[in-house]
Amino acid sequence: MSDRDPIADLRRIAFLLERANEATYRVRAFRSAAAALSALSAADVAERARDGRLTELPGVGDVTARCVTESLEGTEPVYLRRLLATEGLDLDAEATALRAALRGDCHTHSDWSDGGSPIEEMALAAVELGHEYLVLTDHSPRLKVARGLTADRLRRQLDHVARLNAELPQGFRILTGIEVDILADGSLDQDEELLARLDVVVGSVHSGLNDERSKMTRRMVTAIANPHLDILGHCTGRMVSSRPAGVVGPGDRGHRGRTRKESDFDADAVFAACAEHDKAVEINSRPERQDPPKRLIRRALEAGCRFAIDTDAHAPGQLDWQRYGCERAARCGVPAERVVNSWPADRLTEWALRH
Repeated sequence: MSDRDPIADLRRIAFLLERANEATYRVRAFRSAAAALSALSAADVAERARDGRLTELPGVGDVTARCVTESLEGTEPVYLRRLLATEGLDLDAEATALRAALRGDCHTHSDWSDGGSPIEEMALAAVELGHEYLVLTDHSPRLKVARGLTADRLRRQLDHVARLNAELPQGFRILTGIEVDILADGSLDQDEELLARLDVVVGSVHSGLNDERSKMTRRMVTAIANPHLDILGHCTGRMVSSRPAGVVGPGDRGHRGRTRKESDFDADAVFAACAEHDKAVEINSRPERQDPPKRLIRRALEAGCRFAIDTDAHAPGQLDWQRYGCERAARCGVPAERVVNSWPADRLTEWALRH
C-alpha cells in the first residue's frame, strides 16, 4: 500500500483546476470521483484499482481512475504533477506582502445557496491555505436564482456552523455572515434580528443595476448607513469577462456568455459614506469581476475608506484567488492596515459589532 491518499490527490487536482479557472466539467469530474471513492474502504479502492474496476463506479472515468491507480502505486499522478508544474503567478513584492498579511476571507459561498461545495469543504480548503477564519456569506432570500436563504434556512445554517466550529482544527473558525441584497430603497434583504446575530454582513446590489445615477447613489448610501452592513460588496456590479469561473452554482451560471457594464453612481458620495460610517469597500478578486476598477479603488483610498480583499468564492479552489485582488490593491497603494481581513477574527468581529 502507498502512503499517498488517492482521494486527497483527486481533491487537490480539483482545487488547482478551480484556482486556474478551468472549465466546470473538469473540476466536477475529479470532485465526483473523490466523492465516489470516499464511500468505499481503502481496501475496496485498492482492490478495484488492482482489478481495473474503478470505472464501474458512478462518477469515476478513465482519467480519474488512472490518477487513483498512480496514487496507490506511490507515484504523484501525472495530471497533478502537470498542474503543479504550471501553477503559480509571480506577484511583485508589494502584492506578496499584502497577500501574506491577510488572515481570512470575508465573502464566500457554499452549496446552501449558489456555491458548489459544502461548508466544511470550503472551511478545510481555507485551513489549507493558512487562513485563520472564513466568513460564510450565502445569499439572501430575494436572489432566488442563487437559492437565497430564507430566515428559517439562515437560522438552520447558524446552528450547523456552530456544530462545525466545534469540529474544525484549533485556531480556525467559520464566522457567520451573509451577502445580503441591497434592495431598491436601500434596505437590506433579511430580518434585522438575524442580521444583528451575524458576525459580518456584506451588502451588494444584484438587481436594477442600470438604475439612473441619483437613484443608485441614494440606494447605496442608504444601505451603507444601515448599522447592520459592514462591507459594500462588488460596488459597480460589472463583469469584464464572459467566461464563468471554475465550479459555480446557479447564480454564477447566469454570467455565461456576457459581460456587464458598471452601474452608474456618485462614487465620491458613496465612498464618503463608507468612510463616515467606517464601512469597508470590497476589492472583489473574482477574475470576471475585478470590481471595483483600479480608478475607483484609488478614489476610495483617497476618501479614507477601509477595504476587504475577498474572493467571492463559490468553490474551494477559488479561495486562492485573493492573489488577484491583492495585485490590484497593491497597484493602487492600499496598505495592509486599511484591509479589515488582515485583522485577527476577534478584531474583525469587534469592528463589525461597533456598527
